[in-house]
Amino acid sequence: MADSQTPCGDEDLQIDRQVAQRLRTFIRTESGSAGILVVAALAALVWANSPWSDSYEALWNKTVMVAFGSSGISMDLHHWVNDGLMVVFFFVIGLEVRREFSVGELIDRRRVTVPLIAGVVGMLVPAALYLALNPAGEAARGWGIVIGTDTAFLLGVLALVGPAVSTQLRIFLLTLTVIDDIVAVTVIGVVYSDSIEPVPLTVAAVCLVALAGLARVGEWRAAPYVLVVVVLWVATLESGLHASIAGMIAGLLIPAIEPSRGLVDSAASQFLAFRQSPLPGVQRIARQGLTRAISVNERLQEALHGFTSYVVVPVFALANAGVDLGDGVLGEALSSPVTWGVVVGLVLGKTLGIAAGALGAVRLGIGTLPQGVGAGHVVAGGALSGIGFTVSLLIVGLALESEALQAQATVGVLMAAALASVVGWGLFRGAERFLGQGDAALPRLLSDPVDPDRDHIRGPVDAELTLVEYLDFECPFCAKATGAAEEVRRHFGDRLRYVARHLPLVVHPHAELAALAAEAAGAQGHYWELHDLLFQRQDELELQDLVGYAADLGLDVERFMRDLEDERLAEHIRRDVLSADASGVRGTPTFFVGDQRVLGPHDARTLIRELEASRRRA
Repeated sequence: MADSQTPCGDEDLQIDRQVAQRLRTFIRTESGSAGILVVAALAALVWANSPWSDSYEALWNKTVMVAFGSSGISMDLHHWVNDGLMVVFFFVIGLEVRREFSVGELIDRRRVTVPLIAGVVGMLVPAALYLALNPAGEAARGWGIVIGTDTAFLLGVLALVGPAVSTQLRIFLLTLTVIDDIVAVTVIGVVYSDSIEPVPLTVAAVCLVALAGLARVGEWRAAPYVLVVVVLWVATLESGLHASIAGMIAGLLIPAIEPSRGLVDSAASQFLAFRQSPLPGVQRIARQGLTRAISVNERLQEALHGFTSYVVVPVFALANAGVDLGDGVLGEALSSPVTWGVVVGLVLGKTLGIAAGALGAVRLGIGTLPQGVGAGHVVAGGALSGIGFTVSLLIVGLALESEALQAQATVGVLMAAALASVVGWGLFRGAERFLGQGDAALPRLLSDPVDPDRDHIRGPVDAELTLVEYLDFECPFCAKATGAAEEVRRHFGDRLRYVARHLPLVVHPHAELAALAAEAAGAQGHYWELHDLLFQRQDELELQDLVGYAADLGLDVERFMRDLEDERLAEHIRRDVLSADASGVRGTPTFFVGDQRVLGPHDARTLIRELEASRRRA
């Protein structure tokens, strides 16, 4: 049985389907965000070293107060950015981490092992290298500068300099940076926070309990969560802890769940009611139904991702990257152990630490790399992880009090980001040229061609078009369950052959038995009759139910029950599962048009468009 989950499967399918649907947009967001980030950092440097440098300092030192009656929060603009806007950034990271652990890549804890080891070693080695160059004094407090990775910047640069298709490497690096982010925010919150005030800290703790309570009762509206998070931010700010830790923890507490079939069907019926009766009240109910079908976690990510990418992070870079390099500051930085401690820690330390941690874990048999990711990809990705930028610059201002040391560390962070990008690009090119490691993605070709002697085929076996579906009889999103299969077959008629292959998932307890039952019915020439019936009765797949269905179809029940234990039928299912794995399938439903895996949506209209495109290509 497969061990995946989204929509009936895992994050690999999520990357190939949901992210493939938005991957081009998302990569444009990431690479575009990285580009804007670079522009903002350069603008800050130019501004801080121009004749108008005084206006740069004056802007960020300007005090802004938000009043609530007789009280309020007063900070200079620089602190509003670092302690306010950056909380949104860490909140989004927390949302992403929660989603990964709940319904994404990290739901299978075995997949965490290698990135976890790589992430931990990838923090220890940089910190050790930094401390080797700065063993004492105030400079030694800067070891936290080199432990973090700017996730958004890294993924943006990966989109620009990495393999053309890097979905699997992206998953690996995202998992690794999750660990980086958690540790880095913990360090910020614990090591670099001010003295703690107990009353606001108690209020913050109550807010965390409230968030957990909202999740526990299944609150689906975003407004209550947002209100509690705002109170949590104010309380954390007043407590003396750095507010970034409030953003991260709050994001971790926002629930992420897959859409349920019931909510999706309810939203569809409400939308149909609005189409038939476009009245304000019906529209409100339909809108609520559509909103409720998607978890509050994903809705908040969708709403905030663009804001953090295009506003928060660039504004942070503009506020923090402006180092006045005049009066010998650049010369001092280039000869400073702080600068080179940061550069060596981030560029060399991250590369060596992540490579040693990941490849060492694989060599010791502790875990495996994701399918499609090679050693060269890991080393190059480790180099890109040396882009500490946002997290590093934030820690610079918290760890070091001396303006001279802050300037030197900032120069080091900027140099490291540039060098890590160049080194990563070179390592990716080298991995492709010398190791043959190009794309870091799942296979897209159907490993086992359609075989009329063993495959279950609906339609003429010699039809010009072929649609293969890997399915699970408990999956509510498979083509038969949604009606997509019938719509596609009606559209093409005898020009299409539809092929069903099994991929029973561990998360569905009756899926393997249902697949065996379908094969047992097939042994008596009634595969498709039971196939259709199983999808109609997805909630009734116990053994006694299956035997009853066999009797209803007029099968030889005794033979049917014997065939349920037939090793040949079990082998047929295992072969389907192996072919799914070799073809890059990680969940159900997954479709192949001809021998090419379909990326993106799997609704009937999209499948028809893909089949028409394959016919034109042929």
